Amino acid sequence: MSNGNHSIEVCAEVTEKVLLAQYAALKLHNVVLEGAVLKPNMVKNGLGATKAPPEKVAELTITALKRTVPSANPGIFFLSGETTLDEDNEETATVNLNAMNKAYPNLPWSVSFSYGKALQKTAIVTWMGKDENVPAAQAALVARAKANSEATKGTYVAGSCKSIGAEGNVQMQGGAY
Repeated sequence: MSNGNHSIEVCAEVTEKVLLAQYAALKLHNVVLEGAVLKPNMVKNGLGATKAPPEKVAELTITALKRTVPSANPGIFFLSGETTLDEDNEETATVNLNAMNKAYPNLPWSVSFSYGKALQKTAIVTWMGKDENVPAAQAALVARAKANSEATKGTYVAGSCKSIGAEGNVQMQGGAY
């Protein structure tokens, strides 16, 4: 739920409703949760609203998950979520994931990432289809993967992973995909 001016609390409420319906449907169809993974959104405010701090994202996301996701589900792998064009989505996603794992180290499921842009933006913008940029692009990808790995343990230090930043959002729009 990224479009709009809604608060983070509205996103939390809607996320809970969706997850409750999703798990009711999975139960109805006899899905074995021990073999499933969940790829949800993080609970965040709408793009037109004031941005909530990572600690609030962590609190409301984990609360929604605790209220809806059975402990039999082994893993939760977050999508990075939309961000405004002037926001560094790589760093934001990593910091939010880190806040969850730092504040809630003993959850019944693994809380990890399944990012697209927020994992590879700096690598893609560094590469831009040029063979001579491949080593630097690969190094950027490894660095962000390491940063997200640290975030799954709650040990990531904000700003410690070099990122192309918000300017990469515009560069990627016409990039080398």
